[in-house]
Amino acid sequence: MRPLRFVALGDSLTEGVGDPVGDRWRGWAALLARGLAPVDTAVEFTNLALSGAQTRDVLERQTTEALALRPDVVSVVIGVNDTLRCTFDIHSVAERLDTVYSAFRARDTLVMTACLPDPGSMLGLPGALARPLARRQRAVNTVVHALSERHGALHLHAAEEEWLTDRAMWSADRLHPGERGHRQLALRFHALLAERGIATGAAPSAEPEFAAPTRSASLWWLATAGTGWVARRCTDLLPQLLTLAASEVRHRARGTSRLDLSAAHAVSAALAALSVAEQADAA
Repeated sequence: MRPLRFVALGDSLTEGVGDPVGDRWRGWAALLARGLAPVDTAVEFTNLALSGAQTRDVLERQTTEALALRPDVVSVVIGVNDTLRCTFDIHSVAERLDTVYSAFRARDTLVMTACLPDPGSMLGLPGALARPLARRQRAVNTVVHALSERHGALHLHAAEEEWLTDRAMWSADRLHPGERGHRQLALRFHALLAERGIATGAAPSAEPEFAAPTRSASLWWLATAGTGWVARRCTDLLPQLLTLAASEVRHRARGTSRLDLSAAHAVSAALAALSVAEQADAA
């Protein structure tokens, strides 16, 4: 029998940002891979996730590479970077994710997904700036929930848990988990896989292997690499985000909820369009 094959797709969260080991990132997927089988049984793990990736990158690049590896289990945790772009469109996000999930389902590959917290709240942005990002992330999470159920994916609810407010779980940038947070994600995915009889090895430890970065080290990271990281991802978003914030203030002053209703309608329309397309293909 060949070893269990696990391939991880996604962005910086799955790449392991926030969990450094030497001169590289490790992350929750690598921690999880160790517990998929007993220590004397091999597991083939490949991490294709890349910092800054969006759903388009997962569809057009990572999925093709992953399918060639013939994985038994694949994780597809993606979407936050889409919400940070001026090109954000929930219809396109839904279509891409549906295509990705379908490709793996056709190969009888178990797909793992997760809903995620919105970056605005994690960064502590002012309400008018945070609410548009939260609305976008809720839309992505709703789509991921619906498509995970449709395709029989193993889904981790990670968007509204107590661990989000525990500062010890997070790295200096406030966007990525630290080692302790990555271990929590690995543990929770392991529990879901164990329930299905897929994870047969020991669960990852919840306790960090390395000491948490000092406050001075965290501040230094934010002042150097962290500032550049945020700037690169917000260059095309900032003008639109300011426009969204102005619209947010205007609608709240009127006491209306049209923005929430419009977002909900867009999600419903995107999922309905996928259902119509699926029925047409079946016919």
